[in-house]
Amino acid sequence: MAERSIRSTAAYALAAVAACLAGGSGVAAQSAGDTVDNSAIDAPLFYQLLIGEMELRGGAPGTAFEVVLDAARKTKDEQLYRRATDIALQARAGDQALSAVKAWRAALPASLEAMRYEVQLLVALNRTRETSEALRTLISVTAAADRPGMIVALPRFFSRATDRKAAVTVLNEVLAAYLDAPATGTAARVALGRVSLAAQDPARALELARQAHAREPAAEAPALLALELLPGTAAAEQIVTDHLAAKPQSNSVRVVYARMLSATQRFADAVPQLEAVARSEPQAAAPWLSLGALQLEMKHPQQATVALQKYLQLAPAAARSAPPDNAEAGADDDEEALATPDAGITQAYLMLAQAAEQQSDFPAAERWLAKVDNPQRALEVQARRASLLARQGKLREARELIRQVPEKAPEDARAKLLAEAQILRDAKQWADALGVLAAANAKFPKDADLLYEQSMVAEKLDRMDEMERLLRQVIEIKPDYHHAYNALGYSLAERNLRLPEARTLIRKALELVPGEPFITDSLGWVEYRLGNREEAVRLLRQAYQSRPDTEIATHLGEVLWVSGQREEARRVLRDARTRDSSNDVLRETLARLQVDL
Repeated sequence: MAERSIRSTAAYALAAVAACLAGGSGVAAQSAGDTVDNSAIDAPLFYQLLIGEMELRGGAPGTAFEVVLDAARKTKDEQLYRRATDIALQARAGDQALSAVKAWRAALPASLEAMRYEVQLLVALNRTRETSEALRTLISVTAAADRPGMIVALPRFFSRATDRKAAVTVLNEVLAAYLDAPATGTAARVALGRVSLAAQDPARALELARQAHAREPAAEAPALLALELLPGTAAAEQIVTDHLAAKPQSNSVRVVYARMLSATQRFADAVPQLEAVARSEPQAAAPWLSLGALQLEMKHPQQATVALQKYLQLAPAAARSAPPDNAEAGADDDEEALATPDAGITQAYLMLAQAAEQQSDFPAAERWLAKVDNPQRALEVQARRASLLARQGKLREARELIRQVPEKAPEDARAKLLAEAQILRDAKQWADALGVLAAANAKFPKDADLLYEQSMVAEKLDRMDEMERLLRQVIEIKPDYHHAYNALGYSLAERNLRLPEARTLIRKALELVPGEPFITDSLGWVEYRLGNREEAVRLLRQAYQSRPDTEIATHLGEVLWVSGQREEARRVLRDARTRDSSNDVLRETLARLQVDL
């Protein structure tokens, strides 16, 4: 048994030595017919490395480190210096790793990799202020053509720094010589802006972004920095729009901008950005999928259908030229459809079914659902089918359909409860919906989303005390849950209760997600309740422009009507009725104000 273990260790060590030497000490892959170049390594060095790897495998990383580092010093081989550093890192011996890198740099002063290792190690060891020399050298030895890109990437070194202010100080010192140089001035300002933002100084980051943009309006890096500042720093948006005016073909910036707009519910603003990308890249499928999703959110089912069918026309070609499934590893979940064409096609079918449902074309919706052949989306498909049944008055069958879906993981049980509650909410069966959500919260305690959903149903039943208790529980669990602040503030404003407190709550929500249309609508509504009609109109117009939602339109229409601006009020309310004539808030408002459209 011991002999087998020794042989196994030796085999592993030989493989490790081979991997270590490949490409660095004369060992190179050979193709058929090539002349074989023998390794320059001699027998004593080979056995030294073998011993080092066996020591590591045997649980003696300190000895292994010393042996491999000695070999690196003898050969001045970059691969061996890297190996010694990695051994120390695996053993969590940061000081030893740093000593190996310093030896590496002394032996190979022009090694960019050694400089990068040194900076990363110093940051990891919380010695950020000692990175200046390595950073200066790294920039100076980088080819002039590559230097701006290198400078822009410098903040990545400090992404895990515990002392972010030290990172700002270091880069200020290191980049001072590059701020006035024509080739690097923009890149230096962007790099300093990024570390300033990471150090919780958005004001300085904004000023640096403005300076960088003023130097080169067509450069993408300042616009991307501005996008990192959004939505928290609203003034940064001007940099993005000015950049797109200077460089209309900047599709990478447009896509990120559209994503930010969508994330803050500014769907009407996001649509033109994606339309511009689609026009400039007529064979690209992804923009059409995103456009379809936005049109669906805005209750424009016909436009959504056109966009999604265009996506399906282009997606097969995209699928043929798509990278392997793992090529997009690390993509965000909400970008899955863009990363994998098959997932995108499935999503398009589901959204087409939703568009058909919005138009009450239930047979068409079922035909689109029948095209989905993805077991991982089974619950979503059944939820849409259940929604179709409920819309046709078959509520009992709809609930049973969802309950029958198999649960492969705990999150499936949660999703089923949410889907059943949503069907009941759509059918205005508030008491039953509250029961389902109460059961869900008992099963998944302290789940902020479930508590929030339960509070919204409690509000529909006019159980204000319960709603407020649940929302304050959400805020306690998750202090940055902006929906809770907004919902509580709006509910108070709607009932003309504690209006100053309502305004404070809504402003807190707007601080968390500046520019979000529904929260801006809430703030406009509370200003109206407080008697500030001019400010209310300004805020409600802003919200409606970003998100032409029926309820936002109804609020704007009412404030315009009572302010005497009746022609504009009629136009806004007519648009709202065209979009959703069955909306309860709209119908109640028209009846109460006796508006003749």
